[in-house]
Parts: sequence; C-alpha cells; structure tokens
Amino acid sequence: SAGVLAARAQHEIDDESEFNYIRGSKNGPENWGKIKEEWATCGTGQMQSPIDLSDHRTSRAPNLGYLNHSYLPVEASIVNRGHDIMVKFNGDAGSLWINGTAYHLRQVHWHSPSEHRVNGRRYNLELHMVHLSAENKTAVIGILYKIGRRDHFLHELESYLRRIADTKEKEEMVGVVDPWEARGDGEAYYRYMGSLTTPACDEGVIWTVIKRGCHRVESPTEASHRRRP
Repeated sequence: SAGVLAARAQHEIDDESEFNYIRGSKNGPENWGKIKEEWATCGTGQMQSPIDLSDHRTSRAPNLGYLNHSYLPVEASIVNRGHDIMVKFNGDAGSLWINGTAYHLRQVHWHSPSEHRVNGRRYNLELHMVHLSAENKTAVIGILYKIGRRDHFLHELESYLRRIADTKEKEEMVGVVDPWEARGDGEAYYRYMGSLTTPACDEGVIWTVIKRGCHRVESPTEASHRRRP
C-alpha cells in the first residue's frame, strides 16, 4: 500500500547514520550504492536525480499544459529529520494529476542549497512536494527558490522552522497547513523521469521542477545543508 511505501521510505531516510552528503566520505553519495544491497541503484541507476536542467538537454513540450493540482488545508506536523525539515500532512491534502493518474500529497521538505541546477546554477533553496499514487508511484514537484519577495507559505511556518531547526528527530504539531500556498504556478516547468534523491534512489519518479523567486527563510537552510550533488 501507499502507506507501507511511505513508511519504508521514511525509515530509510530518517536513519541518517547510514548515509551522509559529504563527498569523499565512507557513506557519501558516491558510495551509497555500496552501503546496502537494496541501495545498489544509487550507483548503477540510469535515471538518477537530481540533474542539471540545461538548455541543451531540454526541449519545449506545449502538450504538457498547465499543472493539474488541487490541494486542501489539513492538519500537519513538522519534523526535523536531521538531513532536512519535513512538513507531514495528517490527512487528505489533495492531489496532483498526471496523465489521468492521481498522486496524493504526503509531505513537503526543503533542501539547501537546491539539488537541481538550471544551466549550472544552483538556487538558494529547493522545496519538494512529495506525492504517491494508489499504485505506489511517486511524483515530486521541486520548487527552486531565490531571494526575492516574501513567500507566504514559508512565512507562515517560520516560527516553527526556527524552533525545530536545532532539534533532530523532534516532531511538533503545527495545526492546519494549506499546501496550495506552496504550489508553483505551473505556467512554465521542467518535467522528466528520474529517481528519489536519497537512498534507495528508486527510479521511476516523475519530476516537475519550477523556478520561483521568493523570500528565503534561514531555518531550513541552517538545518539541512544537505543535498545530493
């Protein structure tokens, strides 16, 4: 079930002692595929994320149309997982529709600096909106942030982010959170088939990456400092 997949993925990601993001270290990204047999895809996969979304690798696809998503306010909690800060939705937070399939929003989290690049440029912050379908398929919306106007979604959570930034594995209820405020406008985005960016690096993930200018909140950047090169 989707719940089982989510629990498995969360367990792998939460046990931070098994891997890190320090290049050249024993448990760094280039060695993830050697740490566990079930993580082999991290080293051998052919569709690994993140990537550099450079002009020579992309082409226009007008047939994709606007993003088709509908999100709902729902009770949520915030968790410092050590390698990132996650907002977990405790109910139906709505869905993203791709090719007739509904991908249900489960959680959002931040990476700093961004994991994806655009023409070699890394952004200040990247928000991942993680969705799962009934068939256990994953779709992630990645929103690239740069310093600019204040972002309402980040601003509403700022006090919680600052409070939890230095407390690993702490979970705190934050009340009702509206993920609609975090969405990208969907007018222009990148779409490709890739993978999870943490072990087990499972492939077949549908990525939608959006560039967005907004205010940068310091707490997620201070707490994570982690991204896959």
